[in-house]
Amino acid sequence: MSQPTKWSQFGVLITVFFFWGFVAASNSIFIPFCKKFFHLDQIQSQLIGSAFYGAYFYGSLILYLFSAVSGTDLLNKIGYKKGIIYGLLISVVGALSLAFISGSGSATFGMVLLSFFIIALGFSLQQTSAQPFAIALGSPETGAHRLNMGGSVNSFGTLLGPLVVSFLLFGTLKDGREASISNIQTLYFFLAGLFILVSLIFAVSKLPKTTSNEKLENSPKALYTLALIGIIFLPVLFADWVKEQMGISKSVIVGTSLALILLILFVSMYLASRNKSGWGAMAYPQLVLGMVAIFIYVGVEVTIDNNFGALLKLPDFGGYDEAHISHLVSLYWGSLMIGRWTGAVSVFNLSKQTKRILVIIVPFVAFGIITIVNIIKGNDVSDFYMYLVCIAIAVVAFLYAEEKPVKLLLTVAVLATIAMIIGLTTKGMVANFAIVSCGLCCSVMWPCIFALAVSGLGKYTSQGSAFLIMMILGGAIIPPAQGAIIDIDKLKLEQGITDTHYTHLSYIVPLLCFAYLAWHALKTKAVLKKQGLDVDAQVAGGH
Repeated sequence: MSQPTKWSQFGVLITVFFFWGFVAASNSIFIPFCKKFFHLDQIQSQLIGSAFYGAYFYGSLILYLFSAVSGTDLLNKIGYKKGIIYGLLISVVGALSLAFISGSGSATFGMVLLSFFIIALGFSLQQTSAQPFAIALGSPETGAHRLNMGGSVNSFGTLLGPLVVSFLLFGTLKDGREASISNIQTLYFFLAGLFILVSLIFAVSKLPKTTSNEKLENSPKALYTLALIGIIFLPVLFADWVKEQMGISKSVIVGTSLALILLILFVSMYLASRNKSGWGAMAYPQLVLGMVAIFIYVGVEVTIDNNFGALLKLPDFGGYDEAHISHLVSLYWGSLMIGRWTGAVSVFNLSKQTKRILVIIVPFVAFGIITIVNIIKGNDVSDFYMYLVCIAIAVVAFLYAEEKPVKLLLTVAVLATIAMIIGLTTKGMVANFAIVSCGLCCSVMWPCIFALAVSGLGKYTSQGSAFLIMMILGGAIIPPAQGAIIDIDKLKLEQGITDTHYTHLSYIVPLLCFAYLAWHALKTKAVLKKQGLDVDAQVAGGH
């Protein structure tokens, strides 16, 4: 018998989806502000993202290590409800820390990083608990609907985050307020209060102690691999200290860590192909390829935006200061919202013709909402209407791909590669919009990569999903890798060389990422075909 969705309970649950998006996207405004306020280079400023997304990895890794060593699935033992409550309380600690630090008048960048790490550590536990919990709050057949709705709320958070933080730091464009870190104290006290309120609502709500009954699979070789990745990433978090103690430049630290992590994943795939014993889900090449792809995808989604402020400060790209970039930052994250709202159309039981009509209409409605929110904030949106061309191209791509994972991933990866080439070879608003439009392409990549990666995993599907979520780590290391290229301009300016172009050239990093994701779609299709799996054909057959 079909179980109706518990909407009152689900309504509480999706608030945490909003928090994840709001805080993550607001980093885009906070990073260039911190760079100026704390007198940082570009790599140092990107450590905000490193601390934030690194916490996701370490939080998931700690859970996995505990479960592997004790033989007990900790989250399964306490239940998803308590997992979310504990995650919210951890985030409260981080939010209050940042609020007190920002109002103390003696804030240091290290304190800010630690606060962001703690907030995201809580998010890691929330996300690991909330996604399966959302599926459990109703019929399993409609679980995808609830996750898509949660994703839509998350995307709305990513739209509002940059605008709200920009307003708190700089006021409206008419105010001309002097930016100070103390200006965000109110925001983080407010967020801490919301976290506490939601945790109390969860505590008193009559929710079932929902858990998974899947058997914990022992995979020691996968465990060692992930632990090694965690060790290799540590020098990135402490790049300044490593430089002081060992004299190794931060760019070398970041580049070496990035190369080693990717090398370890590919070597693991090769070793597992020779002997599958002990590898668990990582014995499946599509899963390891998916881990690399999630690492690259999250990295490129974050790096495009987190380094955008440095590009927009250049005269050739608008000459914006930190107070005037929120409209383009919100448009980038809003582009992800456009794609995700459009993607949500496919989960409803509608006729093929109705779905096509909605795929055409929904993106432009979402764009209208983005525009209205920016107008309310006081931003100048006179240039936005040029962006309708990018949205129209994305609509054609979505219709062409017909919801098929390989076809859709390949299509948007190729389009993003082309957009990034345009962004690298032009200047002004054409380049800005070309870069922003990559958000439309990124919006549908996660479900495509995820679906292909877990295909054919059988009893290892749950473990494989956990490994994929750990690869959010890409958002912690690819942005500072791009930042290392941007810092070449700073070195040249210090030498009296004014002909600087490395900030613009740094967008070759996203270009390479998108080119890899296009290759990934073709490679994974071939790997699955060898196993007798054709995900695109299955999707087509299901319509």
